[in-house]
Amino acid sequence: MSFEARTLEAGEEVFIYSKDIVLKKLYEDDEVVVVVAPNEDQLREIILNLLRDKPMTVRELHEILSGLASEDKIRYALNKLVEEGIVEGDEEGRYHALYA
Repeated sequence: MSFEARTLEAGEEVFIYSKDIVLKKLYEDDEVVVVVAPNEDQLREIILNLLRDKPMTVRELHEILSGLASEDKIRYALNKLVEEGIVEGDEEGRYHALYA
């Protein structure tokens, strides 16, 4: 996965992991980039965007989001999305976005 740093018109620097994951950059040097972890609402939106592309398991989501969110936080966000009727799970453990 390639990463890109970008400065927005407002002067805010962001770090782009993918089209679905854009986070505020706090610090960068030759060896490391430090970003603000997504809050609960941002994480839910990131997960929903990922599920709009294709159904995924918690493990698949965690592989994409490792370093940004724990598996427990991903499960919590998924459960909230299921409770709200935005996402549903199947017998194989994959979650599907109900609305594109």
